[in-house]
Amino acid sequence: MLTTTITDFRKDIKRYLDNVTQNFETLIINRGKDTGVVIMSLDEYNSLSATQHELSSKANEKRLDSAIEKFNNGLSFENDLPE
Repeated sequence: MLTTTITDFRKDIKRYLDNVTQNFETLIINRGKDTGVVIMSLDEYNSLSATQHELSSKANEKRLDSAIEKFNNGLSFENDLPE
């Protein structure tokens, strides 16, 4: 996780954004006492959104837990997908 001030961010926006996208970093820009902004890559945002959706209901959470348990116990299998 990277942290900077708004002043430093303005001076070198490209470098900061390159770090976020290329190195999967999260950037926090402090804007004063107890305020700030978080910048993350679109891939990271999409991943967090998908995880939030999967855990948004107890039924989804139970299905996911069951799948993980089956995988960990060797009860999973590979399935070839049609192209």
